[in-house]
Amino acid sequence: MQIKTHQKIDNSLSGEVLSVEEGKSATVRLKTDNRMVADEKGLIHGGFIFSAADYCAMVTVNHPNVVLGSADVRFLKPLKLGQTAIFKSEVLSTEGRKTLLKVEGFFEDTQEKFFEGNFKCYTLDKHVLE
Repeated sequence: MQIKTHQKIDNSLSGEVLSVEEGKSATVRLKTDNRMVADEKGLIHGGFIFSAADYCAMVTVNHPNVVLGSADVRFLKPLKLGQTAIFKSEVLSTEGRKTLLKVEGFFEDTQEKFFEGNFKCYTLDKHVLE
């Protein structure tokens, strides 16, 4: 499994890649920690959840110049400190440079779904900042 994209990502904040079937699917694990907590009750900020889901989509496409164009997401249940999340992606379609993916997040211990989203990614000829 060779990751070709987002190689400088902080895996402790955006998740660890468990598997990739390039152009088809990927699995990412996010272990929650105190840096992600939004309040005194241990609620994990949605930005970290979105980051892990986005990272899962990016490694599914697995191209050095893949970027996110848009996302339509739903947070179904809260994630809290101490829980571990598993994100699973699936490519729905690819048309030219555009890839549409579904990403779902599950609590690792119960496999209950807490997140779902559709991501539109684009593969560019060169880096988006060039």
